[in-house]
Amino acid sequence: MPRVKVTRTLHFSAAHRLFREDWSDERNQEVFGACANPWWHGHNYEIEVTVEGEIDPETGYVLDLKVLKELVQARVIADLDHRNLNREVSWLDGRNPTTENLVVAVWERLEDHLPDGVALDRIVLRETPRNFVEYTGGGG
Repeated sequence: MPRVKVTRTLHFSAAHRLFREDWSDERNQEVFGACANPWWHGHNYEIEVTVEGEIDPETGYVLDLKVLKELVQARVIADLDHRNLNREVSWLDGRNPTTENLVVAVWERLEDHLPDGVALDRIVLRETPRNFVEYTGGGG
């Protein structure tokens, strides 16, 4: 059977602050700029989750996109939407919530929860319409 990739896009809104506690306010401002604002700032994120697998001959699906949506909603969006990423998301503890760190953490939340025969292929996380990161696993 052919292997096909399918993608579901979802969105969430969240606040964060980029900073390191072991750095001075001046150093944080120098490195992270406005994103180091001690009063936080927010984004309307968009996330694309792509999975790959063989087409099921009975359904014609790799994975029902409703199932993928429900998985991402339950394991990721429910924890992130309208939250402070620095303070309210336990699975981000100890990570500076950059978009790069966030996309890797989201991958970790999803990779072992897909049905047999379906693999996570890539995640694209858009912080703004002009700024996004892509992660395809590994390297960790």
